[in-house]
Amino acid sequence: MRDLLPVLSGWYAARAPFGLATVVAVSRSAPRDPGAAMAVGPDDEVVGSVSGGCVEGAVFELAREVVASGEARLETFGYSDDDAFAVGLTCGGEITVLVRPVTPEADPTFGAVARSVAAGEPVTVATVIDGPAPRGATLAVWPDGVGD
Repeated sequence: MRDLLPVLSGWYAARAPFGLATVVAVSRSAPRDPGAAMAVGPDDEVVGSVSGGCVEGAVFELAREVVASGEARLETFGYSDDDAFAVGLTCGGEITVLVRPVTPEADPTFGAVARSVAAGEPVTVATVIDGPAPRGATLAVWPDGVGD
């Protein structure tokens, strides 16, 4: 994610909505670990990767849908012998990806978090993937306070 922040910060500063996909779980063999990220921004520009190419096309479309709807989605991609032609991982593993819209309204602390990361300052971000709070909601915590 750190390598994407310069581009994402530019989109955020320009108030250009983007879809941010993050691997939140893997099982068996998977090309990328949890935390791997991909974003789809203005003019369908893509940065990052969640699977090394196996499911990027599906995640691209999902990110566009999420930006249009404003609602985060959680999707699992894997490989099944019964469905060999479906989008999946040929390595035999499974990844679960959270795709959420990022705008100043949907994520008011994103810019501050990005600045802290760029400056090497400590910050923690918790993102809801399931439960009673809205999926994709975030909470940022700095040593001297909390932002949401």
